[in-house]
Amino acid sequence: MGMSVTISAAAAEDTEQILKLQYLAFQREAELYGNYRIQPLTQTLDSLKAELESDTVLVARLGDEVVGTVRGSVDEDGTGKIAKLCVHPRLQGHGLGARLLRAVEEALAGHAETTRFRLHTGHKSESNLRLYRKAGYVQVGGRTASDGVRLVILEKEAADAADFAVSA
Repeated sequence: MGMSVTISAAAAEDTEQILKLQYLAFQREAELYGNYRIQPLTQTLDSLKAELESDTVLVARLGDEVVGTVRGSVDEDGTGKIAKLCVHPRLQGHGLGARLLRAVEEALAGHAETTRFRLHTGHKSESNLRLYRKAGYVQVGGRTASDGVRLVILEKEAADAADFAVSA
C-alpha cells in the first residue's frame, strides 16, 4: 500500500531533516556549477532554526520522512520571496516541486500586503527554470550571488498565482 505525500508547516523538530534534505537535493546544483560553496550547502543548523521562527517554512512528508521543503517571507514592499525549494532526488519529476511552489504561494498570499512573488535560480538550472516558467514566472533580472553563481530572478503577480492554482 502506497503512502501519499502531505504538505504542511514545518515544525522545530523537522530542522535536522530539512537541512539533510537540502544538502542532498542541492548536490546536483553544486555539481552543475562546479561550486560546493552555494548557500544551501553551507547553511548552518542555527541559521535554519532562525528561518523556521521568522519565515513560512513548508515541508512535504512521506510518512515521517521530510521529502521536500520550501521557504518564503513577505518583505515591506509586498513581495513574497520564495527560496530553497527542494525535493528528494528519488521523488523529483513527479510534480512535488510544483505542489510545494503552489502551497508556499498560497501561504504567502494570505498576507494582505502581498502583491507579487519573486524567486531565483541558477542560470544553468534548466529544470528549475522550466518549473517556474510553467507556474507563470517571468525573468525580471539577474545577479551574481556571493558564491559566484549567476542567478536568474523571476517574478509573477500574486493575482496570477490564484489563476494558476485554479487552472492547475
